[in-house]
Amino acid sequence: PNERQARDAWVSRHFGATVQPVYSFTLNRRSSTEFLASWSASEETTESDGRTIRRHNRTDPETGIVVRCDWEVFGDFPAAEWVVTLENTSDRDTPLLEAIQTIDATLLEPAGKTAVLHRALGSNAARSDFAPVHEELAPGASIRLAPIGGRSSNTASLPFFNLKGDGAGVVMAIGWSGQWAASWTHGHGVRVTAGMERTRLKLRPGESIRTPRVLLLFWEGDDELRGNNLFRRLVLAHRCPQQDGSPTLGPLAATGSPGIDSEFNAATELNQLASAERYRQFGYEPEYWWIDAGWYEGKWPNGVGNWFARTDGFPNGLMPISDGVRAMGYEGFLLWFEPERVHRGTWIDREHPEWVLDLPDHANGLLDLGNPDALHWLTEHVSTAIERDGIGFFRQDFNMDPLPYWRAHDEPEREGIHEIRHVEGLYAFWDALLSRHPGLRIDNCASGGRRIDLETTWRSVPLWRTDYQYFEPNGYQCHTYGLNHYVPLSATGSGSPDLYAFRSGMNSGIVLGWYLWDRGFPIDLGKRCLDEYMRLRHLYLGDFYPLTEHSTADDVWMAYQFHRDDLDEGMVFAFRRQDSGTSSIRLSLRGLDPAATYEVEIDDEVTTATGAELARLDIAIDEPRGSALVHYFESQGRARVT
Repeated sequence: PNERQARDAWVSRHFGATVQPVYSFTLNRRSSTEFLASWSASEETTESDGRTIRRHNRTDPETGIVVRCDWEVFGDFPAAEWVVTLENTSDRDTPLLEAIQTIDATLLEPAGKTAVLHRALGSNAARSDFAPVHEELAPGASIRLAPIGGRSSNTASLPFFNLKGDGAGVVMAIGWSGQWAASWTHGHGVRVTAGMERTRLKLRPGESIRTPRVLLLFWEGDDELRGNNLFRRLVLAHRCPQQDGSPTLGPLAATGSPGIDSEFNAATELNQLASAERYRQFGYEPEYWWIDAGWYEGKWPNGVGNWFARTDGFPNGLMPISDGVRAMGYEGFLLWFEPERVHRGTWIDREHPEWVLDLPDHANGLLDLGNPDALHWLTEHVSTAIERDGIGFFRQDFNMDPLPYWRAHDEPEREGIHEIRHVEGLYAFWDALLSRHPGLRIDNCASGGRRIDLETTWRSVPLWRTDYQYFEPNGYQCHTYGLNHYVPLSATGSGSPDLYAFRSGMNSGIVLGWYLWDRGFPIDLGKRCLDEYMRLRHLYLGDFYPLTEHSTADDVWMAYQFHRDDLDEGMVFAFRRQDSGTSSIRLSLRGLDPAATYEVEIDDEVTTATGAELARLDIAIDEPRGSALVHYFESQGRARVT
């Protein structure tokens, strides 16, 4: 109750016709705090998909600028969310708008002597991807963060933050799949600003722009993991892909790139169907068959812009693959695209150069999703392919930094407009696909996990969350540990049914890149891995607790826990890395009912323990590079979910 009171009190100070708005900007170099009170104000409420959206409008009769703030509070979480739109309703250009911030407000009043900003790194194809970061914010100090190159989770930081003060905190999430920027300054409280990194533009007559989405979740206590897990629960309930009213799990996907051709340039109808059938022959049951880059004319990497199936590999198109794998019992077909990157000389570049933003001496251009004709063509072309080729999972990659292209093509006093239009176009593209094709799922890959934010997690799942060294298990443990503080749904790959490596890559989804043609392939071990995953993957929808320190070193243990409070069930992963000289560890489990009796499965051993006993869990692993998987569930009164 106190958390909701804190949320409501904060909302009442920043949303309404008579208060200083939560957002800010400058107009003709004057701060909006100086003049917004003189603009006319109005309010309205709308209902959409079971959500109550409140809109506050501020209108300047002199310039015709209307600022709309669409916001909502969550009925089941102590959270609020909003997005701001600016429109020019006049018949002339507006004065210069700059420094548009979706949030410019104080949190945690007072914040205490020292606040701590908890966050995670973004993705940079490194073992340290998504590593937790804890930065102290002393009085008078500031922290400023932004991604690199225009992809929202590229290298520097995920756009999810947990600000902790004395006995309370606030999680902030940013929804902007471009170049956001945020800062925190410790004064009486902590002043937070967040928006696009650069906006300096005049709006043309009738033109409107949107800003990044911001979500705040308020929590109380001294344990920041309460805030993280409340946020995970909110994402799973409201801000992730849903199926039949529940978060979408999986997929368990499989690929069959021939031999060492990891990019599918040698893929054909024959070898793909043969590889898919091989999984079934071995008694495995993947849900989706995955074809990655290389299926189109020109192949990987320079054929992007030719979104037509290669006739040398797929003379009958791709529908025989889709039909074939469904006949084998697969749920569907997953296909890779990279529509935003256009290589010189490809079909898009030749036929519609006006759709492409170029840079001198760059072989790749950027498909301008802010161009209505380009966006329309892409939407129709991909939508037709989904229907024609039976695509159930649309995989969108993005292997370039768009920011230099956006900024190079902005005109003077129009800085930020290409980024805004591109990001708006991306959301319109995905929303159209999801609307036209019920049940379609979207995989968000951008060089592996470099475009993860509140807007993309709402529509998609990162199924290849990092391009870090494929299948390296200790790095995969690090990525699971860091990312799950904020993002409950993700996946990565498994290169072979090695138990240590497979468990290291397990998450809500997993991608099998097993080469089943090797003589002596360990079929039974593969079955054990898959049975374990399918039996336990529902637990990834629970709370997440790190049980050891995060470390990229090879001489340590790493352990973490997923706990379903609604089922009183969970699992613990413990990994003794290859250079660790310690054969046992004691772990302090979280979320358990001390008085309950649990059935506990530690690999092949089954015991019972009270919650109090299980909370002090001793794990022994005799050999380095070993793992233990603990599954526990209350043995009385509740049926186990499988």
